Amino acid sequence: MADAYLRNDGGRGIFSAEHEQFRDSVARFVDDELVPHHHQWEKDEVVPRAIWKRAGEVGILCPNVPEAYGGFGADWLYNVVVIEELAKKGITGPGFTVHSEMVAPYILQAGTEDLKRDILPKMVSGEAIGALGLTEPGAGSDVKEIRTRAVKDGDDYVLNGQKVYISNGQLADVMVTACKTDPNAGAKGVSLIAVDTHQAGFKRGRNLEKIGLKAQDTSEIFLEDVRAPAHHLLGREGGGFGIMMGKLAQERLTQAVRSICVAEAAIQWTVDYTAERKMFGGTLADFQNTQFVLAGLSAEVLSARVFTDWCIKRFMAGELTGVEAAKVKLLVTDLHVKTVNECLQFFGGYGYMTEYPIARAYIDARIVRIAGGAAEVMKQIIGRDLFGK
Repeated sequence: MADAYLRNDGGRGIFSAEHEQFRDSVARFVDDELVPHHHQWEKDEVVPRAIWKRAGEVGILCPNVPEAYGGFGADWLYNVVVIEELAKKGITGPGFTVHSEMVAPYILQAGTEDLKRDILPKMVSGEAIGALGLTEPGAGSDVKEIRTRAVKDGDDYVLNGQKVYISNGQLADVMVTACKTDPNAGAKGVSLIAVDTHQAGFKRGRNLEKIGLKAQDTSEIFLEDVRAPAHHLLGREGGGFGIMMGKLAQERLTQAVRSICVAEAAIQWTVDYTAERKMFGGTLADFQNTQFVLAGLSAEVLSARVFTDWCIKRFMAGELTGVEAAKVKLLVTDLHVKTVNECLQFFGGYGYMTEYPIARAYIDARIVRIAGGAAEVMKQIIGRDLFGK
């Protein structure tokens, strides 16, 4: 179901023939170079740097970065293709999405010309890996509580603080870091600075043990008198909160795109398995309960797919609102979790074994209701809009 729907545009009215040609090359890369090794990467709890360079060579990192900065100048639908093809195969280890959909857009939108020319070509090639340093032990969804401090010293900023749950933290070469340049100004004192992780005082803590996303390195970061050139400031001092708010719609839509693909894939895995699983003289697919549960999920997932695609079109037209992004993120991630949970049940004991994609999808699913803004935050955004607050 998922594969048929996604390929050849499936009537979605979004992708051109060129996008689908690109999809074929991404799918081959995923099948040949990621799928065979992903289980081992989950045991290692990190992805080799070499795979980032291979991804850069085949053009799947930051495809929408303009040619002036080493990219291909493609539209964002090429990024969507990459997100979809990784999600369909359960590839959660390489933090390509953080790199391409979160870090690069911040730098592209608000970075100085010198910063963009220096770092973006390296991000496109996979030579430099990006991380986003927002979350702190005492500051998650409430950005104004950030405690990391950046003080101007000549032509540099000097940063001190701590970050936590940083995806790509063990491998990152550049970390877009949220910090306070004015500790007394609340959200208006928050700035974003691109920090070279190889600078003295940048210390990587342990690679955190997680419920899922085992192959994706996630770290504590400590900043002790780390220096960053003034031209690494994104936008203006105190403008970081506004930049972050402006990019949240893309981040939340990205999560929805990934989640809808996982839900579609989970249904297809379950249809295939139940059609073959022998039980009581027939197959598991012969039971009315099997058909009814999967029929209901299929209808819900298709409805959510239509909404997701509508949001993609809105985003491409520059019209997607923050409330719409919150709605699609809330709806689709909840459905993602529900779908893999109900589908796993049909696999019985096999569904509890991590050699099966459905088991890994179940393990990896829970984070989607937290990452990119917790479900409760999405409801708060939507509720405030409903009541005009």
